[in-house]
Amino acid sequence: MARSFPLHPLRAGVLALAALASFSAHADLFGDDEARRAIIELRQRFDTAVGAQNRLVEDNAQLRRSVLDLQQQIQALKDDLARSRGQQEQLTRDVEQQRAQRDALQALDDRVKKLETDAASKAAASPDGGNGGAMGADGNDKQDYDAALAVFRSGDFNAAQTSFASFIKRYPRSSYAPSALFWLGNAQYATRNYKEAITNFRSLLTAAPNHAKAPEALLSIANCQIELKDTRAARATLETLTKNYPQSEAAQAGRERLARLR
Repeated sequence: MARSFPLHPLRAGVLALAALASFSAHADLFGDDEARRAIIELRQRFDTAVGAQNRLVEDNAQLRRSVLDLQQQIQALKDDLARSRGQQEQLTRDVEQQRAQRDALQALDDRVKKLETDAASKAAASPDGGNGGAMGADGNDKQDYDAALAVFRSGDFNAAQTSFASFIKRYPRSSYAPSALFWLGNAQYATRNYKEAITNFRSLLTAAPNHAKAPEALLSIANCQIELKDTRAARATLETLTKNYPQSEAAQAGRERLARLR
């Protein structure tokens, strides 16, 4: 038994047109009414096939446009995802940096309390552990120093920088000047002004190498160098700290940091 296959609409229309032409050529074999009906039917079949083909072409074009739109949407989603990942990574880095800064400030606050307790027990009137110097010209240096230190303790490190810098300029020979340099450097460290902080810590070491805060100043210099990604300089500073002040608490912390850098 012979199998039949469905014809494509356009192909069917073409065959219908051919049949129409053939039928028209032999229209004299049929009656006028019958021939007319046959011709109309063939034309309708042809028009239907052409219409179906046109709809198929339009549907195909619409499908291509839809696919293109979908591809563009997918690419836009990929771009959004990449941006989101980048933002998430940046946020993670910011959080880690803030956590490290918070821990550093907490450690600094703990050291501040320890230093102040030690200083009070040794010499209540001497902020530099016995490394005396000339008082300020108007005798108000202690009051101004305490005021600047209160600003530092409040956490307003920008204002603390201004206060300690003003104190050092006003009382360059005060016995509180080395301590003011120390806290100025720490305020600059807290605001990520690492190079300026290093300069002031070094000024303290130059002016008062035996100052009670000298070991802390060296440790702070190393911390600044670590933040600046200058690992070699940080190692050298920590080695100097552990060599010159081996019994200090700062030296103990320095040895731990040195071990991590190696």
